[in-house]
Amino acid sequence: MAEQQTLLEFPCRFAIKAMGLASLEFEAVVTDIVRRHAPDFDGGAVRKRPSRNGKYVAITVTIHARDKRQLDAIYTELSAHRQVLMAL
Repeated sequence: MAEQQTLLEFPCRFAIKAMGLASLEFEAVVTDIVRRHAPDFDGGAVRKRPSRNGKYVAITVTIHARDKRQLDAIYTELSAHRQVLMAL
C-alpha cells in the first residue's frame, strides 16, 4: 500500500498540542503517549499554557517525527484518551 501524500518532509521537528482539564496527571498522560511512539522524545520540549481561568491547559510537545505513520499513531492515541479534549 502506498504511503499517503503529505506536505511534510520527514524527518522533521513537529509540534503536537493536546488540550484538557488542568492537572498534573494530564501532562503525564500526554507525555507518556508521545513517549510510547517517539522514544527519543526530549522531556524538555514540553510547553504548558493554561486557559484564562486556569480550568484547562494546552500541552505542546515537540518531537523529531520520523514519518506520517508515527504522527498518525500519536494523534489516534491522544484522541482516544478520555482526558484529552482536543489534539491538534
